[in-house]
Amino acid sequence: METRYTHSPEDIRHYSTEQLRKEFLVEKNFVPGEVILTYTHNDRMIFGGVTPTDKPLTIELSTELGVSYFLERRELGVINIGGSGSIIIEGTEDSMKKQDGYYIGKETGEIQFKSDDPANPAKFYVVSVPAHHKYPNVKISIDKIEPKVTGESSTLNHRSIYQYIHPNVCESCQLQMGYTILSPGSAWNTMPCHTHERRMETYLYFDMKEDTRVFHFMGRPDETKHLVVANEQACISPSWSIHSGVGSSDYTFIWAMCGENITYEDMDNVRMQDLK
Repeated sequence: METRYTHSPEDIRHYSTEQLRKEFLVEKNFVPGEVILTYTHNDRMIFGGVTPTDKPLTIELSTELGVSYFLERRELGVINIGGSGSIIIEGTEDSMKKQDGYYIGKETGEIQFKSDDPANPAKFYVVSVPAHHKYPNVKISIDKIEPKVTGESSTLNHRSIYQYIHPNVCESCQLQMGYTILSPGSAWNTMPCHTHERRMETYLYFDMKEDTRVFHFMGRPDETKHLVVANEQACISPSWSIHSGVGSSDYTFIWAMCGENITYEDMDNVRMQDLK
């Protein structure tokens, strides 16, 4: 597990492209047969990929977190973006096809991740944040989610938002997690953009072609920066930063948030004329 530390807006003012990418872009999240995680000190979120092949994988973090097992004081969200597989939670197995999700509450013990076909492994994107209460574990099937359709084709941001870990779907302490798919011909995932000082966020971009790139915009609204992002790479977005992207072709992304509240619409909108 790699650790990333926090930064103020003043810190990044003079960052080179290389420095900005080193601090805010996670280039490798899915490696066959491995667990790849990043710990950001922004609200102490842990995120990354679990890619089982010929044998199940588990997340074994205890010493690093000062606890006796991974979810002793944390909750976990999971979305599978790869081949079909399953999750075994304390001995009970649930199938997980592509786009299925899971909320796993605080104090849950052993969790194993499996793939049905090692040649086409499941890719479990996982996000974990500190939790103060134990809520029930819930499987979240993509077939049962009614997407929220928003944006317009005229502004190139028509998209469907699938809310997985959200008050409309299941209870959580502070984790929110979802999946956004852009409509054909749309390129912006969010524009006009916004910030939310009360919550940080991570973005995982995927389902992209090899030569496709997303320009992920970050920074203060009046002093923007950008990261050029390839398939299955993730961005860390501090609470003070905008988080908006535009792609050279179609793409999908998973957003995950944690912080002071779980009110999805709690955001500070930025006027187009204020962007610089």
